[in-house]
Amino acid sequence: MRAVDLIRKKRDSGEHSQEEIEYLISAYTRDEIPDYQMAAWLMAAWIRGLSRDELAALTEAMLHSGEVVDHSYLAAKKVDKHSTGGVGDKTSLILAPIVAAGGLAVPMISGRGLGHTGGTLDKLEAIPGFNTSLTLAEFKRVLRKCGMALIGQTAEIAPADKKIYALRDATSTVENIGLICASIMSKKLAEGIDALVLDVKTGSGAFMRKEEDSAALAEVMADTAKRMGKKCVALITDMGQPLGRFAGHSNEVIESIQILKGQGAADLRDLSFELSAWMFFLGERTKTVDEGRALAAEMVTSGKALEKFRDCIRTQGGNPRVIDDSSLLPAARSHVEVKSPSSGYVCDINCLNLGVALARLGGGREKKDQNVDHAVGLEFHKRIGDPIKTGETLVTIAYNADGQLQTAQKMIAASYIIGDKRPAARPLIRRIIGC
Repeated sequence: MRAVDLIRKKRDSGEHSQEEIEYLISAYTRDEIPDYQMAAWLMAAWIRGLSRDELAALTEAMLHSGEVVDHSYLAAKKVDKHSTGGVGDKTSLILAPIVAAGGLAVPMISGRGLGHTGGTLDKLEAIPGFNTSLTLAEFKRVLRKCGMALIGQTAEIAPADKKIYALRDATSTVENIGLICASIMSKKLAEGIDALVLDVKTGSGAFMRKEEDSAALAEVMADTAKRMGKKCVALITDMGQPLGRFAGHSNEVIESIQILKGQGAADLRDLSFELSAWMFFLGERTKTVDEGRALAAEMVTSGKALEKFRDCIRTQGGNPRVIDDSSLLPAARSHVEVKSPSSGYVCDINCLNLGVALARLGGGREKKDQNVDHAVGLEFHKRIGDPIKTGETLVTIAYNADGQLQTAQKMIAASYIIGDKRPAARPLIRRIIGC
């Protein structure tokens, strides 16, 4: 087979066989197909789409490009959560300690920032010394000790996804149901989990902005998990505005710690507890989701979840003192406020533009090997439905370089729609699929 022939076939709306998919993925993983040809195929797949058969073949090929982890040494059920991403979405840093403190094992293999969204690995690496690049043996050691481990794809786990993930970010081939599903499910199923909770975002800050598209993605992923013998549920949740009050890597670590201390934004707390509850339920730790919510709240009020996070930070080489002293995290040199041009109510927010603005300030990547600035961030002072007066602060920008500041300020200011009437409240959780 030749990559150029497969690119042409998909470009012309052809359907690949399982053998063709297996060749494409295995040859790219072995560096026999260069980035530019895989980028061309990804764009063709993005435009032409993937059939269910192609999707199943792609997921399986990426899953078996490396090792499927065996966690039989752990007595507890292994449960993970995955979010399709958004602005200010840092729930992984909150629910992993909650669920591990509650008696389940959480082997979490995460990714870096993708497009306008922040990545769990980038947030964790804002913590001085925190090592997300563990070997598989180290991953198991941390998991055995802490009940949780938060790492990136290792050389052993779904190496094809690791390469393709970075390439998609740099080639604008992110928002495709088939590619998203294969990426998520290949590395999640390689974790050796018993159950998976999916947080599929919808709204202006999500990759799938229409709820029906988000539901379609959720159904495909839940179906893929169940066909492979895993319990799975998907929650469709709102990303029409940032989650919580902060975005940016250091900012989001601080806000996650606040939630684990029983403080912080209500929407972030509520969603973290809801996702934790479903993890407890699917992991058979509780008999009902309601019991799961109560257990999640107990883990926070008792301080057990906070101590679990401290233990994980220490075990993965990070400085556990950040739990008590946020000044140990990277901090920006300068701050500037974006103010409202008029009075009224916040009627809508272009959440996507907020994420793009943060990325331009250094909080995201335009190239796959680009570093991020952990210190830059945004603090959101107003949510949809809040009253606002002329000159009142909408967003505070924390930044280090002036180069893109003016552009970012304009994007942020234009992201807020101010009107005369308070809009109707938007539910945080839209629907639940696969339960």
